Amino acid sequence: MAGSRIVAMGHYQPSRVVTNDEIAQMVDTSDEWIRDRVGIATRRIAGDETVADMATAAAGKALANSGLTAADIDMVVVATCSSVDRSPNVACRVAAKLGVTAPAAYDLNTACSGFAYGLGTVDHAIRAGAARNAIVVGAEKLSDFTDWTDRSTCIIFADGAGAAVVTATADDEPAGIGPVVWGSAPEKSDAVRIEGWQPYIAQEGQSVFRWATTALAPLALQACERAGVAPSELAAFVPHQANGRIIDGIAKRLNIPDAIIAKDIVESGNTSAASIPLALSKLVERREVPSGAPVLLFGFGGGLTYAGQVVRCP
Repeated sequence: MAGSRIVAMGHYQPSRVVTNDEIAQMVDTSDEWIRDRVGIATRRIAGDETVADMATAAAGKALANSGLTAADIDMVVVATCSSVDRSPNVACRVAAKLGVTAPAAYDLNTACSGFAYGLGTVDHAIRAGAARNAIVVGAEKLSDFTDWTDRSTCIIFADGAGAAVVTATADDEPAGIGPVVWGSAPEKSDAVRIEGWQPYIAQEGQSVFRWATTALAPLALQACERAGVAPSELAAFVPHQANGRIIDGIAKRLNIPDAIIAKDIVESGNTSAASIPLALSKLVERREVPSGAPVLLFGFGGGLTYAGQVVRCP
C-alpha cells in the first residue's frame, strides 16, 4: 500500500490582536499573571469570519503552496469543535469555496487533537486507495464559546486555522506520515466541556494539566517508535498549543534538547484543533525546519482525546 506525505501547509489568523492588557480590562488579571500561568502574550479574535471562512483561507494557501489544483483534490477533512452550523458541514463549504468537485468531505470533532486525528484518517484513506490527494484543516472560532467574564478560560482561547495538503507517495518513496498513536481517557471526558445550546467552554484546568504532563509523553514516544524515528533524530516537536507549562513539561520528558519546540501559543493562544497546523505552517513558512526532516505532532484535549504521529516536514 502506498503511504502519504504532507506536501504543503497554509494558515490563517484574524487581524484583530487582543493583548493581555486588554483582557485585564475585562476580568481581574494581569499581563504578568497570564504569561506566568499559561504563557500567552497575545491572541487573535475573529469578527464576522466563520469557521468555514477561516478554514477556506488556510486551505486555499496550502493548496496554492502545493502546486496542485482544486481538480486534483478528492478528499477534504476539517477538524473543528466550534462550528455553530450542524449542516452543511464545514468540509463541504470549504470544498465549494475552493472549487473542489465531488470530494469525500467530512468534519470530525476530537477537539484539540482533531488535526492529528484528521491526518491519521486521511493517511489511512490514501493507504487504502480511497483517496489520492487530500486537504486536512484544523479550524476554530472559540471566541463564540468563550465567557469573557470567566478569568480561567477567557485568557486562553482564540481563533484561527491551519491546513495541510496530503498526497500519496510513489511506490519507491518512503512514507512521509508515520503510524498514528491515538486514543482517549473517557473517564476524564468532563475535564474540558462545551455543552448545551448556549454553551461556554468550561474546564478543570488542574486535572487537564496533571493528565497532560504525566500521561502523554510515553504516548508521544510510541509515535516515534512506530515511525522508526529516535527522539534524538527529531528536528521539531509541534504539540497542541494548550499551555506553555504543559508544552515544556512534555518536551522535558521526551528528552529532545536539540529539537525545535513550537511555542506559537505565545502569540496565538490556544486554538484547539487549529493549533498544530497553525504552528507547523509558521515553522515551514519561516524555513526553521529543513524539508524532509522528522517532526513529531501530538494533539490532546477535550474528550480527553489524544493523537500523534511523526511526519516529514514539507
